[in-house]
Formats: sequence, structure tokens, C-alpha cells
Amino acid sequence: MRLGRGQLRLYALTDRRWTPPDALCRQVGRALRGGATMIQLREKGLAPDAFLREAVEVRALCRQWGVPMIVNDSVSVAQAAGADGVHLGLEDMDIAAARSILGPDRIIGASAHTLEEARRAEALGADYLGVGAIFPTRTKTDVVSTGLDALREICAGASIPVVAIGGISLEVLDQLAGTGIAGVAVSSGLFSQPDVTGTAGRFRARLADILDR
Repeated sequence: MRLGRGQLRLYALTDRRWTPPDALCRQVGRALRGGATMIQLREKGLAPDAFLREAVEVRALCRQWGVPMIVNDSVSVAQAAGADGVHLGLEDMDIAAARSILGPDRIIGASAHTLEEARRAEALGADYLGVGAIFPTRTKTDVVSTGLDALREICAGASIPVVAIGGISLEVLDQLAGTGIAGVAVSSGLFSQPDVTGTAGRFRARLADILDR
């Protein structure tokens, strides 16, 4: 599928700490109801067969809403589940190799911390960039801090859309105004909240103010 910039506006990242297995699809459904524009299924510790079953369920839910579903890290699960694409970190499969497996129509996102990494990912065929961690995050403890200045530099120097990631909450959104991002990737800032639907709606409203100025 072709990736539209607007599909990156509220990019929801699942995390097992906030969405236990028996509630994951319900939580994703609440995020979609509130206005999530893309879902990334991220399962670092799940066995491949369980990951695949979960990916098929989440993909079916996302298609009901017309929202892309991306698999984190695993090209094989993305392909087998019929996901809309995959997001690759710097230590994951090479972007060009993933493209050769998934074909030209799937979405491939790539992580970047510097303009050099961003330009390399773009040259290899990435469709969008996830840049961060912009702020301290509860979701990952081993992340490279990127910061707002690097985010602005990457947005200005890359030709593909950029999503800010890392410590994204409603309280920090104003700091992202004017950076050039297409959207934000949110995990605990969305899924750890008691009202996921309402929180997603508030994100969408604030992002409209910030990104549509």
C-alpha cells in the first residue's frame, strides 16, 4: 500500500507491559476508536508462532478500521500475517533485503538517530523514519537519546516522513511544534492510560493544533 503522511499522525505502539495478551486486541480497538492512524505490533519476547497468531488478529482488526498495521522487527511475521509492513531497527534485517522479501507495496519504516542514518535508510528504500528517543521513556531502557535539535535536522534533511518516538505524552507535544514531523509514535503515553480511547482522541486534537498550523 502507498503510505500517506497522514497515516503517521498518531502511530500507536503496542507493549505487553501495558496491554496484556488477553486485552491486546481490545486495547488496540480502543486506540483505533480514538483516532490512531497506524498500529505497530511490537512483541520482543513472544514466541514466533504466538507472535504470528497475534499479528493475524490485530491485522484483521486494523483492516476493519482501514488503518495500516506494521510489525516490529520481524519480516517473516509481517509477511506471513499479511501485515501492511515492518519497522526495522538499526540491528534488524537490512532494509534492501526486507524490501526484496516484502515487495514494493509493503511499508518499511526504519529507526534513525542521526541525519546520516536517516539518509542511508532513505537511500535503501525506507518509506518513513522513526526518530528518537526524543524524551526519556518508560518503554525502553537501552535507547539512544536523540533530542529535538537532531529531530529538526533529520526532518529538514530527509525526503521521507519522520515520526518522533520516545517519551511521547500529551504533556510534551507542544515541544514538537515546528520540528517538521509527520506524527508521533506513542506507547505508554497511550496504552498505560485508563481511558485509551479518550487519550487517543486528545492526542489527535492536540496534533491537529500542532501539525496543521
